[in-house]
Amino acid sequence: MNWITNFVRPKLQAFVGKKEVPDNLWETCPKCSQMLLKKELIVNQFVCKHCDYHFRITAKERLDIFFGKNYIIMDTPKIKPDPLNFKDNKKYTERLKTAQKKNQTNDSVIVASGTINGKKIVTAVFDFNFMGGSMGMAAGEAIVTACDFAKKNFLPLIIFSSSGGARMQEGILSLMQMPRTVIAINAFGKLNLPFISILTDPTTGGVSASFAMLGDIIIAEKNATIGFAGSRVIEDTIKEKLPQNFQKSEYLMEKGMIDLVVHRKELKTKIQDILDFLVA
Repeated sequence: MNWITNFVRPKLQAFVGKKEVPDNLWETCPKCSQMLLKKELIVNQFVCKHCDYHFRITAKERLDIFFGKNYIIMDTPKIKPDPLNFKDNKKYTERLKTAQKKNQTNDSVIVASGTINGKKIVTAVFDFNFMGGSMGMAAGEAIVTACDFAKKNFLPLIIFSSSGGARMQEGILSLMQMPRTVIAINAFGKLNLPFISILTDPTTGGVSASFAMLGDIIIAEKNATIGFAGSRVIEDTIKEKLPQNFQKSEYLMEKGMIDLVVHRKELKTKIQDILDFLVA
C-alpha cells in the first residue's frame, strides 16, 4: 500500500465516480517512485520518463514493440506438464495452471517469426512474469524450435532473455536444457547466419550460463542485471564486497563480457542496422 492507493485513487474516485477509475490506470516507477499514467508508459515503451528506468515487460509486449503487428506466434512442442510429480506446498501442475491463466501463455518462452525493415527473422522471447522466466523442458523445446526453424529457412535468429534460471520443479530435466540449447545454437551457427542475443532484466542462472552468452553479438538493455548466481550468494562465498554495479549491463560491457548496451527505444533501430550489415 502507498500514497497513490491510499490517497490519490480515493480522491479520483470521489471526483469522477468509482467505476470510471480502473485499477490499472496508473503505474508506480520502482526506481524513482513517480506515478506514471499507464497509457503514456505504453507509448514510451515501458520506460520511465523521469528516471529512464526500464520496466520488465511481457513477451507479447516485447514482440509488439519489436515487430509492431508484423509477426506470427509459432507452435512449439507440447511437453508433459509435471514429469517428476513435484509438490512442495502446492502441486507443480497447479502452479503451471495459475501461471498459464495469468499470463495467457503456455510457458515462459514465446517463439515468433516476423519482419523488421523488410527482413524476416525468427525470435524467441522469455517472459519473466511466467514463473520467473524459468527454463524447463517447454522453454528448452521452444529455443530448439526457434533454432531449427531459423536453420531450415536460413533466417537470422534473435533471442530476448529474461530469466531467473532453471525451473526447480523439473530437477535434472530442467538442467539438461542448458546443453540442449547450446547444441541447437552451435548447429545453427554452422550456417554463418547471425545469432543476436539480447539480455534484458534479469538474465541469470542457467540461461546466462548457456545460450544467452553465445551470441555472435550480445546486446544488453540499459541497467539490466546479468549474471549466474546472485550477488549476495557470491559475497557470502568469497567473503568479499563486490564492486558497485556488479552484474549490471554497463559493468559487463566495461569488462568485455557483452558488446553493446542499448536503450530500449533505440534497440529496434540498432538491430536493423546490424542485420543490414550482416545479412544481404
